[in-house]
Amino acid sequence: MTKTTKLVVAALCLALCVLLPMVFHAFGMLGPVFLPMHIPVLLCGLLCGPRLGLLCGLLGPILSGVLTPMPVLYPTGVAMALELGTYGLISGWLVKKYNIYVALVCALLCGRAVSGLANTVLLGMLGNGYSLKAFLTAAFVTGLPGIAVQLVVLPPLVMLVKKAFPNRT
Repeated sequence: MTKTTKLVVAALCLALCVLLPMVFHAFGMLGPVFLPMHIPVLLCGLLCGPRLGLLCGLLGPILSGVLTPMPVLYPTGVAMALELGTYGLISGWLVKKYNIYVALVCALLCGRAVSGLANTVLLGMLGNGYSLKAFLTAAFVTGLPGIAVQLVVLPPLVMLVKKAFPNRT
């Protein structure tokens, strides 16, 4: 993909960070289950590289929190920005060195670790605890359907987009 195409794809992914959660929340509180904001960020990292993936991940939750009532900017939006920024950075970095599945799994694990640390610090600053049980439930149990969707949908979608926009300089 050209630099211009990457910028357009990154902008589209950022817009999807605002739109997809609204669609999922229109059908109930499905966001924490299907993780709709994670998909465009991972897609951005995988297609556009680590810098644009990081930027999309950092800006997505903040932009969504400013334009819509979700997520609440503090502490949820800040923690999500750090988590999603990690997804975009790691997926974009590792997809250049390994296959897409390795990049996805590593990005998901690193992002969830960052989420756990961020929530521990941010919720601790508010005087609330964040237990290991709460972390494991939020990071892996509740979001398991979303993780499955990401692992099934993203690899063929990335290959389809790369086929539509072959490398040109």
